[in-house]
Amino acid sequence: MSLLIPSRASLAARLRMYLRMYLTLCLGAALLSGCAATTPDWDRRFGLAARATLAQQVLHPEAARNTDPVAGMDGRAAAAAQARYQKSFTDPKPQPASFTIGVSGAR
Repeated sequence: MSLLIPSRASLAARLRMYLRMYLTLCLGAALLSGCAATTPDWDRRFGLAARATLAQQVLHPEAARNTDPVAGMDGRAAAAAQARYQKSFTDPKPQPASFTIGVSGAR
């Protein structure tokens, strides 16, 4: 009867052997996973999100092909508006005092 029931020492040895095989297989799989070529997949999709975001921000994609000139301001009015815009940076309006919060109604 003692031949059919393995001893504790043989069970421990068999367990160590299975554990060693399992760890060796896991280590081998981890090392081989480093050889997987994922770069072509990454290179193919590189910048897709940035290009999609840029395309979503364009209001009229066909505007560059429009050869019809813009109808709106004449040259004299546009030049005056540009001059006022530039002057607003050279002569800024005086800022109110820091303690004026707009309660007094003064302008």
